[in-house]
Order: sequence, then structure tokens, then C-alpha cells
Amino acid sequence: MVDLTDYLWIVWLTFILVCVIIELLTLDFTFLMIGVGSVAGLGANLLGWDWWVQILFAAAVSVLLLLLIRPVLLRAIARDSPAVPPSNVAALIGMGGRVAATVGDLGGLVKLDNGETWTAHLSPGHPPLTLDPGERVRVSAIEGSTALVEPLERI
Repeated sequence: MVDLTDYLWIVWLTFILVCVIIELLTLDFTFLMIGVGSVAGLGANLLGWDWWVQILFAAAVSVLLLLLIRPVLLRAIARDSPAVPPSNVAALIGMGGRVAATVGDLGGLVKLDNGETWTAHLSPGHPPLTLDPGERVRVSAIEGSTALVEPLERI
């Protein structure tokens, strides 16, 4: 009768290959650590250890790598990554623009420096005033589809 534990090294190699493929798809270092732990299990197999010892050894090495090495690698990658500039609505905060249609108590329109036209209201905390077309404003917040603007210093 054939002893299947004699061919356990094929299972280890297959598992390592699957972990590497999944790691290449996720890029999260989790399956890389499990794959390296499986290499330790393969080494235990080549040393002739029992199958259950191989699994325990591979699991222990994987857990140690996940707890000790993976966080260090993730921090190193995060540190070397360039800062991501704000996008979408967050990129509009602080952007300048010009009044396109009078901004008063009932609102108005502003054309932002990026070319978009938004409905606009004055930001809370400013005295009630009317902004005429052509005046420069800065976006202080976005509420829904309305830009809250504040006038730049009038010359």
C-alpha cells in the first residue's frame, strides 16, 4: 500500500505556489508570510519530521512572520509612498473662484478655478452681503451640491 505522507512535499509546493499567486493579486503581505511559513513546513518535510509536526511548524512560522515582519513591511511601504493629494470634494476646499451669478441671501453661482460651476451660498459667520459677478471667492466647505464660499479681501 502507498503511504501518501511520502508525497507531502508536493502538497507543500502546491500550497506555496497558491500563496504566491494570491499574494501577487492582493499585495497585502499576508499570503507571502503564509507562503514563507509553508517553506518552513517543506523544510521540516525534507528533514523527515512527522506530518503533524510539519503543519505545526509551518503554522508557528507563519504566525510569527505575520505578527513581526508584516507590520514592518507595511510601515516601510507606507513611509516610502508619496502623499496622496485630496480628490473629489475634498480637493475643492480652499479652492478659489469667481462669482458667476450674484451670491446673496438666496444663493448664486460661482465658477471655480478648476472650471466647474457650482451653486453657492455665503459661509456661516460672514455678515450678510451680496457678492457681485467677477468677485473672487474661496470655497470654505461643501454641503451637498452647494459650495459655501467666503469673499477674498476686496480691493
